[in-house]
Amino acid sequence: MASPNSMTPQRLRRLLLHPSFLGVAGIGFLLVFWTLVAGLGVLDPLFLPSPTAVLAAGREELANGDLWRDISASLLRVLGGFTLSALVAFPLGIAMGTNATLCRLLEPLLALLRYMPAPAFIPLLIIYFGVGELPKVLLIFIGTLFFNTLMIMDAVKFVPRELLETTRTLGGRQRDLLLRVITPYIAPQVLDAFRINMAAAWNLVIVAELVAAESGLGKHITLAQRFLRTDQIFLGLIVIGLIGLLIDLSFRMLMRRSCAWAT
Repeated sequence: MASPNSMTPQRLRRLLLHPSFLGVAGIGFLLVFWTLVAGLGVLDPLFLPSPTAVLAAGREELANGDLWRDISASLLRVLGGFTLSALVAFPLGIAMGTNATLCRLLEPLLALLRYMPAPAFIPLLIIYFGVGELPKVLLIFIGTLFFNTLMIMDAVKFVPRELLETTRTLGGRQRDLLLRVITPYIAPQVLDAFRINMAAAWNLVIVAELVAAESGLGKHITLAQRFLRTDQIFLGLIVIGLIGLLIDLSFRMLMRRSCAWAT
């Protein structure tokens, strides 16, 4: 008889098909493929540095503190711009979802602005506010506000009418509808919208730093390109991806803990 801790075929199959294992396996396959291609010398190291070269560049950047400085600068810009966007989009989206007149007034305008690429605003932001931190934060704000607002508005529109009518029948006021019915119901959709649009915020901060910045991961990549340090370019790209993955996982964890009833 097999012991309780033995690896039966069923347990092995569940392990191999577990989402975490599959995710790690996908990343591991990419690393192995990268190592093999770089080791075989198919491409010049100038174009494709090996993982060990990128790791060595990471140790160098960590030792002199440049990498930590760039990560901190980019994160602060993203958090500042996206937080401002969320604080405006959440009440505005709920107001548009619950008020038909306001929705008819603002939805066409927001839909129009949504299709204007945010990087196109960079020249105006630099003219208006210079090359300091404010235009970078405002770029992220502009690039995520319209998407956040419209996605929250759509979530409000899908709140079952029966819930609203039942609340009114039981004597609930508008405040009760907002705080006890609408907000809890749309919470999973709001967090999911923020999770999706955070990727856009992260992309925008890199674009802004490529144009004009004294620090940040975008600036790090620009300087590496200027001196043909492809190992540092790969390092910057990997760090950007890892931070984005951590942010995404944080939103997923927040959703599981705060909206367990929905997941």
